[in-house]
Amino acid sequence: MPIRPENRWLYPIDWAQLSATVRFERAGSRCERCGRPHLRRVVHLGDGRWWDADAGHWRTAHGARTALADGLLLSSIRTTRVVLACAHLDHDPGNSTSGNLAALCQRCHLLHDAEEHRWQRWWNRFRRRAVRDLYEDPRLTRQRLARVRRMALADGGAKSRHDDGRYR
Repeated sequence: MPIRPENRWLYPIDWAQLSATVRFERAGSRCERCGRPHLRRVVHLGDGRWWDADAGHWRTAHGARTALADGLLLSSIRTTRVVLACAHLDHDPGNSTSGNLAALCQRCHLLHDAEEHRWQRWWNRFRRRAVRDLYEDPRLTRQRLARVRRMALADGGAKSRHDDGRYR
């Protein structure tokens, strides 16, 4: 994934060389978690299992060899082009030691960063609400709260959603 310009200063000057060394020399152009090959189209089932064309068998999400159960639906088979990225295992771009870097495919990288992405989504929502609370016209706030109260009374006190998606 490309580095955003505003975050570029967090990475070392030789990041391109470090990333290439981890992805191609150390990992051998394969994901270090699941073993998917770089820049190849991979047939997969969407649950992590994928076809290893080089070895001629299916692999699990962790790269172990597996057999498929009978009754596989052809509609569940998908193809994806795999691109390796160099991931920071501790999510700190300043820590570029070789033990903290891993070559991960898109799927493994998203799974690795899932908790960080959840936190970032929460933080962005929190900031938007805080800014709205600071700068929203008090008359608009009163109208919005009155509308929520009317909806709650109409629901008979049942749990309902606010206009901005939060539950009361």
